[in-house]
Amino acid sequence: MISANNVTLRVGKKALFEDVNIKFTEGNCYGLIGANGAGKSTFLKILSGELEPTNGSVAVTPGQRLSFLKQDHFQYDEFTVLDTVIMGNQRLYDISREKDAIYAKEHFTDADGIRASELEAEFAEMDGWNAESDAATLLNGLGIPTEEHSSTMQSLQGSFKVKVLLAQALFGNPDILLLDEPTNHLDLDAIAWLEEFLINFENTVIVVSHDRYFLNKVCTHTADIDYGKIQLYAGNYDFWYESSQLLIRQMKEANKKKEEKIKELQEFISRFSANASKSKQATSRKRALEKIQLDEIKPSSRKYPYIDFRPNREIGNEVLMVEDLTKTIDGEKVLDHVSFVMGHDDKIAFVGSNELAKSTLFKILAGELEPDEGNYKWGVTTSQSYFPKDNTEIFDTDLSITEWLTQFSEIKDATYVRGFLGRMLFAGEDGVKKMKVLSGGEKVRVLLSRMMIEGSNVLIFDEPTDHLDMEAITALNNGMIKFPGTILFACRDHQVVQTTANRIIEFMPDGSIVDKVTTYDEYLESDEMARKRQVYSMSESDAADN
Repeated sequence: MISANNVTLRVGKKALFEDVNIKFTEGNCYGLIGANGAGKSTFLKILSGELEPTNGSVAVTPGQRLSFLKQDHFQYDEFTVLDTVIMGNQRLYDISREKDAIYAKEHFTDADGIRASELEAEFAEMDGWNAESDAATLLNGLGIPTEEHSSTMQSLQGSFKVKVLLAQALFGNPDILLLDEPTNHLDLDAIAWLEEFLINFENTVIVVSHDRYFLNKVCTHTADIDYGKIQLYAGNYDFWYESSQLLIRQMKEANKKKEEKIKELQEFISRFSANASKSKQATSRKRALEKIQLDEIKPSSRKYPYIDFRPNREIGNEVLMVEDLTKTIDGEKVLDHVSFVMGHDDKIAFVGSNELAKSTLFKILAGELEPDEGNYKWGVTTSQSYFPKDNTEIFDTDLSITEWLTQFSEIKDATYVRGFLGRMLFAGEDGVKKMKVLSGGEKVRVLLSRMMIEGSNVLIFDEPTDHLDMEAITALNNGMIKFPGTILFACRDHQVVQTTANRIIEFMPDGSIVDKVTTYDEYLESDEMARKRQVYSMSESDAADN
């Protein structure tokens, strides 16, 4: 068990948390939710001991081991992938290294023998002999190929490093597991594996995530941070949302009845307070009036942007034809004779672990990259708006947000452009902010503003939910569902894919595709996916045997 006791954290004059008391017990998975800036990651750091609260304390059951998902992707560059995972249980790793150092000695003393014996006993008690196979199973589950396990962390691409650090946090069956955005940069297959892992995990989990589907799948409880307090609910994210909305409705209805009673009492007092025969009744009602207290209903600190993509022109029947697109990057064939035809009712989700293939296709279709072979043709009635995964170059400018967005608007009027910014929660003088200084979430909201202003009838999204909070993801999801045009998109948010797409194209590791007209959940349950999962589980078994 881990608990926070009267925890307060002040940043300057502002109290981020005030007298927080909460217990997290064994066998439960807690989703820690709240608006951006509410302090979710900060609270996890307090629980982990990385950050000291201004007042109060954190208590952990004696003897229990706590594991916290690391965020520094360069901390372990000099270590191998397997060693990095095993460091999730630092004591076990240290024992292993000390044993190896003793056995490597040229002159082995009696004291060395006694120490080695002690270490061997502790090593066996911690199931050290299975450490490498356990670590390999985690890595394979998250999609790290076996041939990479002996590589150094420095040689891995960024998405693989994220997975290794997640495997490190999961390693060794920790008693308390703290996960801050564990699904960030994971492909949908890895997220599905993590969901199953956490569902079967028997100890305490506290997780911060903006993925609603993920929280609904794994969480038994929801801890909601709002106005410096943490309210605990039994149930997953959807249950929290329904419960919190029901509570607000009940409080409003109760206040309405109280207001009606107040009005009734005030009218009686006003009417009969000067009447001698009614004075006792008027006095009694005054006392009753003084006792009525309206419930304080604070508006949530959550703010939802308004995302509405309205095409300037209705799309025709001919939208997009892709024929034999092939592209090799750095000697690797990323796209291998990819062909498909897109209709005017299609909203296509591109899935699979081959993220480079998806981004490469989108860049080609957006005109930013030339294919090596093959061709594509947009319909004459189409207009496209593209949301890139990497927006570094876009924001390398001295322009303000308003100046930059005005370039894409037919109406060259700052007030008109600021109207779109207002929808995306840029208030007042935010419009004069320089593009260079924006946060990750602000950059995404600016790009979405551009897409709304452009009024295109074809939208291309490459991981648009990265850096967005849950409220913005919900708004984007709704906007994509309502959009009357066509969409090509890649997204790690299961709920966005399931509720938006009516067609799934999966990129296979070799750059080829599997194309099906279906929802995402139906696709996952298809025979082909079942076959893939069987092969996948066999590879896990092979890793365990090794």
